[in-house]
Amino acid sequence: MSQTTLTLSSKNYSSWSMRGWLMAKLARIDFEEVIVAPDDAGARAEILLLSPSILVPCLTYKGIRVWDTLAIGEFLNEIAPKAGLLPKDQAVRAHCRSICGEMHSGFVSLRQALPMNIKASFPSFKIWSKARADIDRIVIIWSECLQAYGGPFLFGKISMADAMYAPVVSRFRTYGIRLDGELKTYAERIWDLPAMQEWRAAALAEKEEIEELEVEF
Repeated sequence: MSQTTLTLSSKNYSSWSMRGWLMAKLARIDFEEVIVAPDDAGARAEILLLSPSILVPCLTYKGIRVWDTLAIGEFLNEIAPKAGLLPKDQAVRAHCRSICGEMHSGFVSLRQALPMNIKASFPSFKIWSKARADIDRIVIIWSECLQAYGGPFLFGKISMADAMYAPVVSRFRTYGIRLDGELKTYAERIWDLPAMQEWRAAALAEKEEIEELEVEF
C-alpha cells in the first residue's frame, strides 16, 4: 500500500471528502483512497451534519495523520509548495485563507437546505431565505475574487479556494441555482475540470443511497 492514503466517504454526498480529494489532486501527490461506506455510523453522521466534528477526509502521509480539511490544505501546501494551493503573495494568501475559512465554518443554512447530491436534479427547488442569504454571500465572494485577480479561477491560478468551493458548484447544479456571466463561466470551468469529471464518474457509480438526502423538500 502507498505510504500516502486519503480516507473518504461517499463521493455522491460528502462535500468534505470532495474538498480534501481535490486538494490532493491539485497538489499532485500520489495517494491511495480508503473508502468508508456511507452506512458507517460515523460517516453517515458527518454527511447528515449530525457529528460535532468532521474526521473525513483524513490524509495519512508518512505516518502523519491530518483530518481537518483546512489542515489538509495547509499541510499539502507545505509538502508540495510548487503546486500553488495557496498564493505566494502575502496579502492575496491572507484573502485566500479568509474565504476558505468562511466556507469551512460558515454557510450552515446552505449545507442544511441544499445537501450535496451529485446524482440528483431538483431544478424547481424552493430556496428558503437563510439559504438564499448564503448563496448571495458566495456570489459576492466569487465576484470579488474574479474581478480582483482576473480569473480564470478565484485567485487567478487554481488554488485551495477553488477546491473549497467546488461542492457549491455541484449544489448549484443540483438545485437549479442560476448564475450569469463570469460566475456561470467560472462554475462551468470548475465542473469541467478533469479531476471533477473523475470524481463525478465515481459518484455516479456508487450504489448506496442515503434516504434522507433523496427527498426534494
